[in-house]
Amino acid sequence: MSQKRDYYEVLGVDRKVSDSDIKKAFRSKAREFHPDKNPDDPDAEARFKEVQEAYAILSNPDERKKYDMFGHDRPGGSPWGAGGFQGVNISIDDLFGGGFESIFSSLFGGGTRRRPSRGADLLIRHVVSFQDAFNGVDDELEIDVLNRCESCDGSGSQTPEGVRVCPTCDGRGRLTRIERIGPFQQQVTQDCRACGGDGRIIQNPCKTCAGKGRAEQSKKVKFSVPAGIDSGTRLRLSGHGESPSNLNGKPGNLYIEIEIEEHDWFERDGSDLLMALPVSYVDLVLGTSIEIPHIDGSTLKIIVNAGSKPGETVTIPNRGLPYPRGGRGRGAVMVLLKLAMPNKLSRSTKKQLKELKENLGSGAPVTDDIISEARERRRS
Repeated sequence: MSQKRDYYEVLGVDRKVSDSDIKKAFRSKAREFHPDKNPDDPDAEARFKEVQEAYAILSNPDERKKYDMFGHDRPGGSPWGAGGFQGVNISIDDLFGGGFESIFSSLFGGGTRRRPSRGADLLIRHVVSFQDAFNGVDDELEIDVLNRCESCDGSGSQTPEGVRVCPTCDGRGRLTRIERIGPFQQQVTQDCRACGGDGRIIQNPCKTCAGKGRAEQSKKVKFSVPAGIDSGTRLRLSGHGESPSNLNGKPGNLYIEIEIEEHDWFERDGSDLLMALPVSYVDLVLGTSIEIPHIDGSTLKIIVNAGSKPGETVTIPNRGLPYPRGGRGRGAVMVLLKLAMPNKLSRSTKKQLKELKENLGSGAPVTDDIISEARERRRS
């Protein structure tokens, strides 16, 4: 009778457990017993290999069915041959990133499967007007991008017969070798040089793409710029990047970075709009109402209260930009009052100002006026 522990017991699960729970249990146990995490435990490597073997069988539907029927004493002997299970090369990164699945699939006939790849992402900067940033807009771009070659449908060959499996790597696209570093052995995996990691040899290259399977093509891309968007925001269009270098991969993404043109007088602070309003001294003293055109199509009315001072701010709520990402409402318009100084004064105007000077002044010593202003400022 075999002295091996039950595979379900090794992973700490019951016999009716689902495939996803088997995977979770393996990750947990493999992290626990990985030799890199237990350098001072001489038994860690044996336990780690035991966990690997249990997962290799239970994660494969056919092998799990045989194990459930016969246990370790299956007809025909061990699936690993006379030498038994020797373990596979799994790093800590594989355990956290999920890369171990392709490693185990190669144990039961999946070794000729080429690695899936992903095409490169693209970044394009696109300028929109301030008005379009306020309203939102459906836009369109024409870009040049590496797409699957239409002449050979991405195969890289003029004819289907012109593609053969790379004999060097048996179609895997990668080669593994053992390197000795002093008393230690290290397993190193690299792309196959013979096929460039593609797993195929192109004997009759396509003339359009020179056997690469991809060619630069122009295409139109439609996208929506949401209302209230800010400069620097990147819109992601999944699958609109470059095509992958091999047939079983996925296209990359297209990122459109939005840049907004300057407005004639508004500046932005998130969804708030900031502007400066030059007004005369008389308007500050007596107060006034000023109307200007606004980006929302309605007139913006700015009320300057009597006795206002330069540097004060008039806040007009709910007239700024829409809040982005589906938020309700709009920001505010913040109006900074500035004293408008005339470039030239006539002699009669200067004479009138001199006559008004005594009436406009407080009559108190200048230091008293300074102290009074400081107290008022600190209270506000």
